[in-house]
Amino acid sequence: MKSLLLSGRGAAVAAEPPVTAAGALGIDLELGTQAPPQTDDRPKAQERDLADSGARILIIALFSFMAVNIGTDFLATGRLTGLLLLASEALVVVFTVFRRSPAAVDRSVRARALTALSLLGPPLVRPSMVSPITPDVVTVVLSALGLLIVIGGKLSLGRSFGLMPANRGIVSTGLYRLVRHPIYLGYLITHFAFVAANPTVWNIVLLLTADIALLARAVCEEGTLAHDEAYRSYQTRVRWRVVPGFF
Repeated sequence: MKSLLLSGRGAAVAAEPPVTAAGALGIDLELGTQAPPQTDDRPKAQERDLADSGARILIIALFSFMAVNIGTDFLATGRLTGLLLLASEALVVVFTVFRRSPAAVDRSVRARALTALSLLGPPLVRPSMVSPITPDVVTVVLSALGLLIVIGGKLSLGRSFGLMPANRGIVSTGLYRLVRHPIYLGYLITHFAFVAANPTVWNIVLLLTADIALLARAVCEEGTLAHDEAYRSYQTRVRWRVVPGFF
């Protein structure tokens, strides 16, 4: 702003501020050259990578524990139902290790809790000597059917498979033309077959809890995927999430 000075004659005159080179060019040094604050996302990325590696290690450890239990039972009894469940869970390990990086992922507490509950149940089941509810041939056929559905779903999904609810690309081919979560349908069938062959309270509680969490996880996943217009269009074409005519 201009300031008033008294001249030698006592008249008030306006004093111009000194003109700098920057001012002459119309540049505001204080505002024009100030760079926007930079945020370093590397710590967050490293934290995510560490959590991802920890999840993979945990999955492999749980599967190894399950493999020892079911493998020992198979060698002692020759029952195939548990072995087919083990094969289904082996696919989880393989696809988890080689999964594609997501475009969007839900890391909320709810998503983490549902994922943990749905994953922890199957590796902790115990083969038992309790009389099965149905003949072995029935549970083997059901387990094989569930395993085929899981394999078909995962082959359609490819590297888009993951543990946490995330968008790793929209898949609408193969079994995904029938239901939106065919892999979960396969899990439900193999879990039912295992409980029918090993009907203990421990196994029932574990797998029932895991399957309820699995269905809730399907809903949670769709909350993330629905941000994608392609998935919303897919939802209008394929009505059922997991079980045709029921859910």
